[in-house]
Amino acid sequence: MGVALVTGSSRGLGRVIARRLARDGFAVAVNGRHDNADLKTAAESILAEGGRAAAFAADVTDRRQAGDLVDAVTALLGPIGVLVLNATGPQPEAPLAGVDWPDHLAQLDFFVRSPVLLGHAVLPGMRARRHGRIVHVDSEVADRPPPGRSAYVTAKSAQIGLVRAWARELAPDGITVNTVAPGFIPVERHAEVPEAERAAYLASVPAGRLGTPDDVAAAVSFFASEEAGFITGQRLLVDGGRSLG
Repeated sequence: MGVALVTGSSRGLGRVIARRLARDGFAVAVNGRHDNADLKTAAESILAEGGRAAAFAADVTDRRQAGDLVDAVTALLGPIGVLVLNATGPQPEAPLAGVDWPDHLAQLDFFVRSPVLLGHAVLPGMRARRHGRIVHVDSEVADRPPPGRSAYVTAKSAQIGLVRAWARELAPDGITVNTVAPGFIPVERHAEVPEAERAAYLASVPAGRLGTPDDVAAAVSFFASEEAGFITGQRLLVDGGRSLG
């Protein structure tokens, strides 16, 4: 099936996406910012299921580390055919008057700079093979911006623009670029979200349940597949119908 690099896959959504792609038959490069137990366990859990995986610590917002990551994955597992851009960082809440330009840059680092750096590193190989899948993970907040999240929402909106621009430019090279937009999907970092807040969100979901990481992973799996070869520049909301109003 080839090799998939999933950024930010030591925990949360990324970890489940990596596991799903391994089950699909990909050799998966699991990535996290730090060489820690979470990163090693994520790769080992795939190996325990009979899949192929290796762990790679790298800060994907850093130009040198992003390039070295792609080189290391290629040397160990083979050429990267699927790039899943899932890495994220802290998402602090602050009123507009308290958000300065460095706060915007911190979010743009993850959702625009990181994809650009990794894209530059993987695109020569994809273009040479005339085949590639690039899948972003954005967020419903681009459509339904909550108060106090202006820097995050702005960066996610920029990421969506990047997807569309890349999709148009790379289509002649046989490379598809799509994005998956989850609603609120509880993972480890949401452990402290108050129950009342969860209940209020759930009440707004027509499907009557909160989404799971597996729901998101299934959407990424489709965009990474051969069956999605004629689909590019698309954004798939994984929100149980919440975007319908």
